[in-house]
Parts: sequence; structure tokens; C-alpha cells
Amino acid sequence: MKMETEMEDKKTGMTPRQRASAVLHYEEVDRIPVVHFGYWKETLQKWVGEGHISQEQADGWECNGNVYDVEIGNKLGFDHNWNQIFFPVGFRRLNPLFEHKVVKEFPDGSRHVVNEEGVVILEKPGANSSIPREIDYTLKDRASWEEHYKPRLQFSQEYVDEALVRKEDGQMIRFDAGGREFLQGDRTFHYGLFGGSVMGEIRDWLGLENFCYLNMDDPELFLEIVETSAELSYQSVKAVLDTGAKFDFMHIWEDLACKSGPLVSPALFEEIAGPHYKKISDLARQYGIDIIHLDSDGVVDSLIPTWINNGVNTLFPIEVGTWGGNIAPWREKYGKELRGVGGMRKAAFGEDFAAIDAEIERLKPLIALGGFIPCPDHHISPEAKWDNVRYYCDRMHELTM
Repeated sequence: MKMETEMEDKKTGMTPRQRASAVLHYEEVDRIPVVHFGYWKETLQKWVGEGHISQEQADGWECNGNVYDVEIGNKLGFDHNWNQIFFPVGFRRLNPLFEHKVVKEFPDGSRHVVNEEGVVILEKPGANSSIPREIDYTLKDRASWEEHYKPRLQFSQEYVDEALVRKEDGQMIRFDAGGREFLQGDRTFHYGLFGGSVMGEIRDWLGLENFCYLNMDDPELFLEIVETSAELSYQSVKAVLDTGAKFDFMHIWEDLACKSGPLVSPALFEEIAGPHYKKISDLARQYGIDIIHLDSDGVVDSLIPTWINNGVNTLFPIEVGTWGGNIAPWREKYGKELRGVGGMRKAAFGEDFAAIDAEIERLKPLIALGGFIPCPDHHISPEAKWDNVRYYCDRMHELTM
């Protein structure tokens, strides 16, 4: 089904894909793309209660550009979800994932469960979409690595093929974003390829404290885990690109910083992770992908040199946080090679039109730098008012470059 946001703008003839690519390549464009990064489930349920969307749309929504995501985005006025990305072996990449299993139940209805990554978390009835409390970890040492994780992180062409359906003539590939089919490269929406993770997922599997200690306690094991994770990223990317599929950007996920700075030593990060970023980004460029896009929250300033020196040139979501993150100081330091998507203070959606206007005024000089596309810096949270989000989209559609 052809959606409005996938069609050409009747006035300019530009598609959302062309518009996004033009901004990131410092080319002329009619207006700034108006994009989002999804919604909390609680936000959607609130909007159902207010009559803005249907229960079917809320229940069926996924943050990947599926049909419900497009419908909700259209109603609000967004061009598209920036998180339209093809995951060749799934986001968490463990194959198979761990079985979701309850290990302990409590009188108040809360329980300890093993999640799909092998982490024991606390689940509370009625809890929101925030990150759950972690209780314990399956990955603790070499024995648990050898038994539970290393076998799950081996490249398998069959696993990649489950996500790709190729017709005999090799001219059509079906991707998993909403079950849509399109000719190689012949589409109107901006679409990326997941390039995996070098250290971020490892931090999740080990837990932050164990992650920090492991390199000191067993540096050989730490290095092996990093190399195994990075090699799976490389092989998965290559397997998809070898089919002839065309993508607009490659997306790497890390989440290696918080409000106080990085969760890993910048020197260690440069030494161990840098070569893997270069290997993966060089591969993408060999296949014509020149926008290498990385997702990390927090204050990432001291990690940027490793990324920018090893092929990563676009940061997302540029978390505003309490520290006021934005692209301006990075652009001054690294020049136009560094692009960005994000940096919109989503808390303004819970305030009023004046707050929206003020946020847009703050964004204008950043937009003028070029190579920057504003986007709410995370999923839109339940405080957001429907009319405020629509007002933001209407105002953003008026902005020219």
C-alpha cells in the first residue's frame, strides 16, 4: 500500500529519501525533513484514549516504518521514522535468543525473568517502557562465554537469508520493514542497513560493572568477545550487500555513554574498537554507502575522535539531556565531515506552543550548518500532547534551508 509520506511532494517533486540524502550531503533541498524516532507504548495508548489513533494502530505499531508507524506519522505530519533500518540478523544478534523465562515471583506481582539477552531483569506490573532494573547476568567469565554466548554469535548465511527473500531474477528483495517490497534502490523513503555493534551489546550482556572490570580481570577474554561481536557485524553486512541491495546509510548501535561521559576508557576504545569501525565502514563504502551512522546516548564527546577517524560520520540521536548536547561544537572541531540527526528537546512536546516555538528557534542555527536533521532525541514520551506534536510538524514543514 502506497503511503502519503512515501510519495513525492507535489510542489517540489522531492521524495523523503531525496530530501534526507540532500541534507546529509550538503546539497540543495526545498525544506528540512521532518522525522521522528518512534513513541513509547504508553504514549500511543494515551492517544488512543484521546481518540487520535485507533487501538489497532497502537497495538500494531513498531518502530521500523511498518504500516501503522506510517499511518500515525502521517496523522501527526512527520515525513517518516528515521529508524527505518534493515536488521539482517536481528537487533540483538544472538542466535538463538535466550528463552524468556520466569525465575522468581513476588507477592506484589513483580518477578525476576531471564530476557532474550540472558540478563535477569526485574519486571513490575504496569511498569512503563523505561529500561528495567538488571539483577544478574548469564555472561560472567570464560566458561559462560564459551557455553552460552560464543555459539550464538557465529555468522550463519542461513540466518541472514531468513530476512532476505530474493526472486529468481535477483532484481527484487523483500525487507522486513513492514513487509514492503521494492526494487533495489528504487524507493521513495530513506532506509538503512544495521551494521551491528562493537562494544555496546557486550556492555548489555555483561552489565556495566562487569564490563568495566573484565578488561582488567581477563583482557584476553574481553578482546575475544569484542572481536567476535565485530566479526559478526562485518560478515552480516557483507552478506546483505553481496545480494546487490542498496541502502542510504549504515547504522551502528553502541550506547556507550551517560550524562557524566563515556562508559569505557577513550584510550581503550580507540585501541580495541577503532580498527573494527574502520573495517566495517570501509566495507560499506565499497558498496556505495557513504553515510555511516552511529547511535549512542549521553555525553559522547571523548569517543567522537575514534568514530570520525575510523569512518563514522553521522551521530544519532544527539541526546539533549541535562547537558544540552548539540552538533555545533562538534562541527566547529571536526568540520563538515561530521553530520548529525536528532538533538530536538522532546520534553517541549509536553509543554505548550511557546515552548515548541522556542525549541525551533534554538534549532534554526544548527540547521543552517547543513548536514543536520532535527529529530526528537528519543521515543516520544507520554507527557507529549498530540496537538503540540502536530504543531511542531506544521512549523518544521515551513522551514527552508
